[in-house]
Amino acid sequence: MTYEQILQHYFGYSSFRSIQLDIIRSIGSGHDTLGLMPTGGGKSITFQVPALAMNGVCLVISPLVALMKDQVEHLKARGIKAEAVYSGLTHDEVQRILDNAIFGAVKFLYVSPERLSNELFLSKLFYMNVCFITVDEAHCISQWGYDFRPSYLKICKLRDVKPGVPVLALTATATPEVAVDIKEKLMFGEDANTFSMSFRRPNLSYVVRDTEDKFRELMHIISSVRGSVIVYTRNREKTRKLAMALCEEGVSATFYHAGLDFTIKNERQQKWQAGEIRVMVATNAFGMGIDKPDVRLVIHIDCPDSVEAYFQEAGRAGRDGKRSYAVLLHNKGDHASLLRHVDTAFPPKDYIIKVYDQLAYFFELAVETGAGRTYEFNEQLFCIRFHHFPIALEGALSVLQNAGYINFNQDDENRPRVIFNVTRSELYNVTNLTPNEENTLNALLRTYGSLFSDLTYIDFKVIQLRAKLSHDELHNALKSLAARRLIRYVPARNIPTITYTRQRTDSRLLNLSKAVYEDQRSRMSKRITKILQYVSENDTCRERMLMEYFGETTKEDCGHCDVCLS
Repeated sequence: MTYEQILQHYFGYSSFRSIQLDIIRSIGSGHDTLGLMPTGGGKSITFQVPALAMNGVCLVISPLVALMKDQVEHLKARGIKAEAVYSGLTHDEVQRILDNAIFGAVKFLYVSPERLSNELFLSKLFYMNVCFITVDEAHCISQWGYDFRPSYLKICKLRDVKPGVPVLALTATATPEVAVDIKEKLMFGEDANTFSMSFRRPNLSYVVRDTEDKFRELMHIISSVRGSVIVYTRNREKTRKLAMALCEEGVSATFYHAGLDFTIKNERQQKWQAGEIRVMVATNAFGMGIDKPDVRLVIHIDCPDSVEAYFQEAGRAGRDGKRSYAVLLHNKGDHASLLRHVDTAFPPKDYIIKVYDQLAYFFELAVETGAGRTYEFNEQLFCIRFHHFPIALEGALSVLQNAGYINFNQDDENRPRVIFNVTRSELYNVTNLTPNEENTLNALLRTYGSLFSDLTYIDFKVIQLRAKLSHDELHNALKSLAARRLIRYVPARNIPTITYTRQRTDSRLLNLSKAVYEDQRSRMSKRITKILQYVSENDTCRERMLMEYFGETTKEDCGHCDVCLS
């Protein structure tokens, strides 16, 4: 099939948008390719379509487990063979997925960048027929970017395992400086191509509102504009309080942050996407990979710490092309708050060293041991035991991660687990089961053979499909079966983890280099200065300021931001 026929057959679109086809032809011809596309620009099409036209597996490197799972489910729903490898899978499950990829039973294999240093993965990758490698959120590889992740630097090592295999790098937020750095870090060849889509969004109006009473202004905006809403705030507890305050004013609202149980997050996201809840109050943990085209309002009640973060989050409004608004509420307190953020993100070096030692005491880890070990991290207990504030602690952990000593994962999702408390014969004699309970038991028995002997991880989506139940119906049926003592059910939950990426070092030898500490601190300070300039400037078109930040010069004002309208 041609690229156009694949697009129509699998995805239901009649034509490509903007630079999509240019990127597809480039990577399809074997050229290293960088695609710069704003949020909602259709990045996934640029690697899914050419991969379906080629022989072999497309290896997709993505930083977010939730995003990987979401894309895999969407591909499977279209009859496309896709799998994801992430923490929480058993060794046997990982081995099965990788073997299937070797034997051609997987078209898209999603992995996290941390997986690239795993010996099992690298040994299996050697035997895979890889058509090309896709690096999503490619700005994470650049120390000049706003979301640098050291694990991304390992991607270039794939060139040794798979020489000659082209790389497609995709990002929605890259300044010209970051774009150059991405190509250098990924070792792009001389024949590499770069395609940039205009970052302009003609249907999106950027607005900055100066107000001392942000909640009153928030209510005014929500009541003035119809449609679905995302409200971003920087604080987890604030999401809850703000959602409750909106509900008290008669607005249908809920909240979302990384610390919530997986089942709760999934339930709230589904209700918001279905339109049952109008307003989602969230931290930046919400939004990546969310495909809801009719969001009319994205409101930042707290000022983000970079133009890149703001642009990406604001871009989740108006993906259907209809008039939408990105509103940033601002007051004098935001300046002081953001400047303090530099100090919390980069606490003093002696504090960071103290945290490193206390982690070892917490996990009972001796010097020169621990490389590769992963520990569940009860952050609240750690803070109580060693007298830390969470914000400063997370800053220290982030610096230790960037220095290459640990990997701090706040979004590690454990899948649900089930084991039968009764024998097979006892189960068959059970009566008075509800239809949902019976369908759930039948689906479990058809899917897993180890439930009578082992506490087994289950794939919620697979059981849902086989039992023909909604997420909530399946969850309630499992809870009901557990209450009747027929099964033990351990729901999915978020468990932050810390992985030691090297042996525990004597803290006197800890190396927090200038590149890791002073340079990164300076870059964060510069990014904060830029976002404060954006909110303070009142005589330049908002869209022009954003476009120029990303290297796109234009003399035309948008005509519909707050500056233009004033």
